[in-house]
Amino acid sequence: MTHTENTRVAVNGYGVIGKRVAAAVAAQDDMTLAGVADVATDWRVAVARAKGYPLFGATLEHVRAMTEAGLDPAGSLDDLLGAADVVVDCTPKKVAAGNVERYRERGIKFIVQGGEKHAVTGHSFTAENNYDTALGRQSTRVVSCNTTSTVRTLSALKQAGLLKKARGVLIRRATDPWESHLGGIMNTLVPEADIPSHQGPDAQTVDPELDVVTMAVKAPETLSHLHYWTVQLTREASKDEVLGALRASSRIAFIRMADGLVALNSVKELMADLGRPHDNLYEVAVWEDMLTVQGDEAFYAYMVDNQAIVIPETIDAIRALTEIEADGATSIEKTNEALGITGRLVPEPVAA
Repeated sequence: MTHTENTRVAVNGYGVIGKRVAAAVAAQDDMTLAGVADVATDWRVAVARAKGYPLFGATLEHVRAMTEAGLDPAGSLDDLLGAADVVVDCTPKKVAAGNVERYRERGIKFIVQGGEKHAVTGHSFTAENNYDTALGRQSTRVVSCNTTSTVRTLSALKQAGLLKKARGVLIRRATDPWESHLGGIMNTLVPEADIPSHQGPDAQTVDPELDVVTMAVKAPETLSHLHYWTVQLTREASKDEVLGALRASSRIAFIRMADGLVALNSVKELMADLGRPHDNLYEVAVWEDMLTVQGDEAFYAYMVDNQAIVIPETIDAIRALTEIEADGATSIEKTNEALGITGRLVPEPVAA
């Protein structure tokens, strides 16, 4: 493949993440969606076909089932892999690890999601941190939603020379919204048994120098996660200095309770009003007016859209693996422009 050709991207698994990855790939001017593969024959894949995405069955048996359902599949997963330069595996947790050998045998580049272990690829990715080390690799792992937000915010402080150590409490959504009828929890909170919870060590797979400890609890809601952080700075600093450090990341956006964004649901409603696909919040949404600095300690909270935050990272990972863009900052800029990530969520008032 020369750099004048579009990168052909396969998406294996058309669920919560897969459908968002497919839409994001289709929005890029240097990528072509080769197709999506799945095991289902329900409304989700029917929507994929209605969008004109080439549809493939995970196995020949699934191809037959799709054919019987009138979905007109283009072939099997093997056919899709043969027509692609890179595959983004968005299958359920632990399933991707079983697909890896097939990808390696075919010599196709591949990306797995944060539900898989770091050892599956030996490389864990966030675009602002280690784009360069992903260039030309056969594979990488885009870390989970919670880990992505942790690395984004702490790295912004670190790059400003302000981060000494961080301690975070993660209030996690219990399940994805469309599966609320299956495995949600009600009328209780479920603490994770281990301290640190897995997100802190996972962040260190991206940046081993981060001094971070996380604690987590599952809450009976599905919209997103909420993080509270206590950060010891390297020195005394002002609130404006901490805000400025966070503002340096194009994928951190400030929200304010003073604007009526007082809870997770109001921020999701804002995404809907902005016309974001699937109401996606790609950014880490930090409450600007809540952030407090006392001496050399900073305290802040933010919202993490578990279904959307990893999507821009996945697009950048595609460019890094396939080397269609050697510069991480340029890739981030291209992805941000295509997905409408501007660093600002509440529009400026229109002048009279």
